[in-house]
Amino acid sequence: MVVTDEKNLQLIDYLESMGFSSFPIDGYKVINGYSNLEVEIDSIYNGVALRNISHQGIIELKGKDALDLVHRIGTNSVKDLVKEGVKNTIFTSEKGRIIGLTTLMNFENYQLLVCDRASKLKVMGWIRKYAVSDDVEVNDANTKYNLLELSGPQAESFATLICGNMVNEIQVNSFRIIHTENILFFLIKVPGERGKNKFWFLADFENSKRLIMYMKEHKGVFNFSMVGEEAFNVFRIEQGLPIAPNELNDEFNPLETGLDEIIDFNKGCYIGQEVIARLQTYNKVQKKLVGLKFSDPLEFNNGHIVLENDGEEVGKLTSYAISHKLKAPIGLAYIRNSHLTAGTQISLKLSDNKIVNAEVHPLPFVK
Repeated sequence: MVVTDEKNLQLIDYLESMGFSSFPIDGYKVINGYSNLEVEIDSIYNGVALRNISHQGIIELKGKDALDLVHRIGTNSVKDLVKEGVKNTIFTSEKGRIIGLTTLMNFENYQLLVCDRASKLKVMGWIRKYAVSDDVEVNDANTKYNLLELSGPQAESFATLICGNMVNEIQVNSFRIIHTENILFFLIKVPGERGKNKFWFLADFENSKRLIMYMKEHKGVFNFSMVGEEAFNVFRIEQGLPIAPNELNDEFNPLETGLDEIIDFNKGCYIGQEVIARLQTYNKVQKKLVGLKFSDPLEFNNGHIVLENDGEEVGKLTSYAISHKLKAPIGLAYIRNSHLTAGTQISLKLSDNKIVNAEVHPLPFVK
């Protein structure tokens, strides 16, 4: 049985009514694809891509101590985050392992946290655990909001077509409320991949539906496509983007994942700070997230595959796809330092005793 938040189910129902098929994943539904896979990937790299990311976890924080609490227990400094400001932070365990990577938006009277759906309940529980005497209320906000993402090299120009000059006035890592063409939503501008900005549209169901219709009707000469999860998964692996539960989980720490820029090493204590600081100060990180390019396709069912080289365990494969850009099977893997050098050839023994050759590749695969 698929249990999907009612508001998100409405948007999925709407997309299905347009002829697109959904599939269940971990208790919610997503659209795997809207058109041709190659067309969708091309729009991400060369045009403008619209993706429904309402399946992401959306958490609402209320109370006068909410921002201070997130500052105290998260890796980044957010205590002085301005109204309509946006900042990433990571919640880590006492051992410095990843609980969840989140994007924090400050609405002044309340805050929203966006994270992978797989880590939402962990993040909510983690915040509640430390809100002992604080004025902090933690709510599941997936029933209130839908979230759309606009990305690609044409995204800024296309967003300007949809929203007007406000797009140029909004600073990166901030947001504004937009009311245009009888559509009301929050426009959030954040850094994207490959040096480009991307945009989130946060709205209720009716306004999200109008936005999708309006974009499709006004795509004009833009290389515009709606993008499903299959195309995004290929793109994110080519770009080396970690997600939960594949790369972001309590087996790994942020330094291993390459999320150093989301750690404020000067802000003082947070949960897991001593472990992470020690790893960073004494260069004790034993493995890193890198790319692997394989000689042959693999069977991969979204679990972790232990990688062995000459009988020695060298890492874990966490994500896998066939790259359209490289025309080869590729993956993301946590690999021990002894095998991290780019170009290192590894003869891997998989769990079914199959032997495949792999080459360590720096991330991203595609620049």
